[in-house]
Amino acid sequence: MEQDATARFYELVWPHRDTVLRLAMILTGKSDQADDLAQETFIKAYKAMDRGQFRPGTDIVAWLATILRHTRIDRLRSGRAAAGNVSLDELSDVAGDLADTGETQYPDWHNPQDILSAFGDQEIIDALTTLPEDIRWTLLLVDVQGMDHKDAAVVLDIPVGTVKSRVHRGRTMLRQTLEPLAKERRLMRGGKGAAIED
Repeated sequence: MEQDATARFYELVWPHRDTVLRLAMILTGKSDQADDLAQETFIKAYKAMDRGQFRPGTDIVAWLATILRHTRIDRLRSGRAAAGNVSLDELSDVAGDLADTGETQYPDWHNPQDILSAFGDQEIIDALTTLPEDIRWTLLLVDVQGMDHKDAAVVLDIPVGTVKSRVHRGRTMLRQTLEPLAKERRLMRGGKGAAIED
């Protein structure tokens, strides 16, 4: 059984190690914490396979993201990592006028992939780590991993409507966080900017 679990682990899970580490890095913002979180996620994934808890046909990335999420929550609850989060209830909606840069080349602020490609990985990680954990998770799954709202809802154990709301709110918050850098690089059109939308 153990040999079978090991073979399935290396066949199914190991190819996604970069994805798990990237998600962990964006969640924690620190490479040492990300390494620890990813390692613990892989240990739990292996044990789950060894106990026969992985069903063939399951979306492996969604399964790993669920384990990663539960591991992160356990760590935050045990006080082994600083959460630094703000309640969604304490957040106000963000909106703002954008300065006119006169630049004609800019990313499509309605398209998350354009935004992600306009900035470096570390800049996106830094921006995402400033968001509340539940919004950060939602954007990670939907915009970074490309999951549809329904699959993200299963991983996060929340209704699809909540996913949609968090995606909209999170994109708006992410856009506001990236605005100063976008203005500096003249990546924004003049006039009133629209928030990144679903």
